[in-house]
Amino acid sequence: MTAFAKAGSGQRALHAWLLLLPALVLLVAFTHWPALATLIDSFYSTPRGSRPAVWVGLENYAVMADDPVFWQAVRNNLWFAGATIPASIGLALLMAVWVNERIAGRAFLRMAYFTPTVLPMIAVANIWLFFYTPQYGLLEQITGLFGFPSHNWLGDPATALACVTLVAVWKEAGFFMIFYLAALQTLNPSLKEAAAIEGASRWYFFRRVQWPLLMPTTLFVLVNAVINAFRLVDHIFILTRGGPDNATTLLLYHLYEVGFKFWDTGYAAAVTVVLVVVLASVALLQFFVLDKKVHYQ
Repeated sequence: MTAFAKAGSGQRALHAWLLLLPALVLLVAFTHWPALATLIDSFYSTPRGSRPAVWVGLENYAVMADDPVFWQAVRNNLWFAGATIPASIGLALLMAVWVNERIAGRAFLRMAYFTPTVLPMIAVANIWLFFYTPQYGLLEQITGLFGFPSHNWLGDPATALACVTLVAVWKEAGFFMIFYLAALQTLNPSLKEAAAIEGASRWYFFRRVQWPLLMPTTLFVLVNAVINAFRLVDHIFILTRGGPDNATTLLLYHLYEVGFKFWDTGYAAAVTVVLVVVLASVALLQFFVLDKKVHYQ
């Protein structure tokens, strides 16, 4: 019986690995191997014509450290992340709490808030490009009604990055709202009834009951918001192309330009490695530090 049991256990293990094999092949082929190949390429020069790539060690990283455009992209991305992450999460939470209540037109509001999420990134950028167009754009028409002078919103370094940030918040808030709305609908309705009996205000109930119970969802949304803040490239490509004077150049767009416009694959690989390491470190910090402050049910 023992031999038969071992044989049956071995067959089940084999079946399990065979079921996992397609996913493992895709994971290795499209995630782990490209990451390893990028790390290796970052230590080689860019091949030019008949000249093959040669080992240059940390030269690509030294070039990156001395590149002022790279540091400008870092500053822009930190500013962009610091604005989009709290704004999109806060707006998503506010919308979720609102449409979770029994209000007139609740289904329409949910659809309206979620609509920007399902629109293609390029379509969203073109819509907002019309809004920001000088002289005849929608924003210009509204400000003109109040007597404000015409302004090139995307052509001014002082306002270009803020305009791109507004587009990103508008696009992502509805997506994060869905997670908060799903989490709110899983809460026990008796909690709200008990709070109402005790005379607790809506703000007190949210701060003391709903918000702590939403912390697992907040952690999940926060990780996604951080990743999204450092992988934006579509809107930049359509709206500003990194200008004016690199005022809206973010890290991923800088990576795109270096790798595909200037065809410096070695330098682009070095930037990719740095970006992946930073994002992985932030994600691990969020999971292992913030996770201790999250109380799961």
